[in-house]
Amino acid sequence: MIAWSIEAAATAGCFDRIVVSTDDAEIAAAGLAHGAEVPFERPAELSDDRTGTIPVIAHAADACELDDEDLVCALYATAPFVRPEDLRRGLVAMEQGDCAYALAVTTFPFPIQRAVRLDDEGRLEMFDPAQAEVRSQDLEEAWHDAGQFYWGTAAAWRAASPIFARSSIGVSIPRVRVQDIDTPEDWERAELMFRLLREGAEGNA
Repeated sequence: MIAWSIEAAATAGCFDRIVVSTDDAEIAAAGLAHGAEVPFERPAELSDDRTGTIPVIAHAADACELDDEDLVCALYATAPFVRPEDLRRGLVAMEQGDCAYALAVTTFPFPIQRAVRLDDEGRLEMFDPAQAEVRSQDLEEAWHDAGQFYWGTAAAWRAASPIFARSSIGVSIPRVRVQDIDTPEDWERAELMFRLLREGAEGNA
């Protein structure tokens, strides 16, 4: 899995270094085998299931002795659909946009204003009943984090500046190329998407 992210970064041609942050020897070996650096071991306090991205990247920036103005891109290993051209677009957004971060975003496939909840009895209730009679096409389009990459200045990472803020710029990714992988169901969906995208690419070759 990690090989796809490393390959995309290498093909993008916009990185001085491709570094894997991990505390796992197997992941470190996989990173090295595919051409990345593993110049440090991630400390245990940054390696549990509750650690966020910001402190991990801030640690990497410090370990690599980066200056505050240097740009750092957090590229998830669970982003097999990331494309080199999208990484380059993120870099351009950082260089031209006067921002702290630039990250991959995509649209929700259904209006979030029509979201519903189910109670313990399975009964349905709208989160915002005021939107019940509004036509879908009249509702504002909503976006979400695509879970692929996050460009940022080393200073922003170190300061733990919030990513989801007006100081960030979104890099639009089509939904057909977005699948975050957190659960077994996510993995199954990603495998289906991967096969379809590959078949499409081979058919157009």
